[in-house]
Amino acid sequence: MFDFSLFTNWIHTTLSSLMPEWLTITTECVLIGVALLLTYSLLALFYIYFERKVCAAFQCRLGPNRVGPMGLLQSFADMFKMLIKEIISLNHTDKFLFALAPYLVILASMLAFAVLPWGNGLQVIDFNIGIFFLIAVSSIGVLGILLAGWSSNNKFTLIGALRSGAQMVSYELSIGLSVLTMVCFAGSMSVGDIVEAQSGLWFIFSGHIPAIIAFIIYLIAGTAETNRGPFDLPEAESELTAGYHTEYSGIHFGFFYLAEYLNLFIVSGVATLLFFGGWMPLHFPGWDGFNAIMDYIPSVVWFIAKAIAISFVIIWFKWTFPRLRIDQMLALEWKYLLPINLFNLVLMVLVVVYGIHF
Repeated sequence: MFDFSLFTNWIHTTLSSLMPEWLTITTECVLIGVALLLTYSLLALFYIYFERKVCAAFQCRLGPNRVGPMGLLQSFADMFKMLIKEIISLNHTDKFLFALAPYLVILASMLAFAVLPWGNGLQVIDFNIGIFFLIAVSSIGVLGILLAGWSSNNKFTLIGALRSGAQMVSYELSIGLSVLTMVCFAGSMSVGDIVEAQSGLWFIFSGHIPAIIAFIIYLIAGTAETNRGPFDLPEAESELTAGYHTEYSGIHFGFFYLAEYLNLFIVSGVATLLFFGGWMPLHFPGWDGFNAIMDYIPSVVWFIAKAIAISFVIIWFKWTFPRLRIDQMLALEWKYLLPINLFNLVLMVLVVVYGIHF
């Protein structure tokens, strides 16, 4: 399988031969930033189109089909329309916090986005607490949502923000415990080490029942964490108009919109990393011919394809189940998911200690 670090090392060597070290590092940082922003934007536009088409299929409709072949350019048209919309300035709002909130939401998803292992040797940064960093920065997003709701000086936005805060803080516990269960199994918090540990068999297969339980809980909690149906109470249009971003317009509203879809990809990417081998191809012990064929598929394709497949399941949830009430949603976490998760963590510790795994 091709190692992208050969390509990145060649770029570093070429730049180092042409300019001093400080300028080389600055240039590389700019290139990485531009690449991340471009990937971020294109993925968000793809996900908007993807969800519209999946939703249309579930409802026996065609979905976007006017702008471009099969409606492929509809997301781009919507993006340009949003960019040229006026940013409406409201009276009696905290203007600084009102303007800051969408940037906090974008910052949180960008930081998490940068740590994901896109392919073999294709990762912005890999350090020994990578998975802990991912969980930490993903928590910044709730601050942006709370600030947006409070600074708008609107009862609907405030109720939406409070719901979102209660929801995200509650379900972060389940996400954290599910991640901790798999970190316990992998024996490392380094993203690279977790992927390498799955070179023989993905954790979803080798981790027995605890890994499967952790995956199911992570999927439910991840859906709630991204404020998607059936957990989309913070922006319940039948009750709260548009929830915490009711008063936003133009590019600021676009930031919230993009962050929602990118958070869907990040949740799916972390699930891919922890349970389905990250960029690692599908290998089975003893199946040398099959494993060799799988190695021909580029590692980037493996990672993105797995993440999109998990995203499809999360989108499927939204268009299948009715929206929960706020008390039902919190009861699901505190009465059911959290106790099961704690029991599952103890079970995984026993599996690791006694070596009851493949």
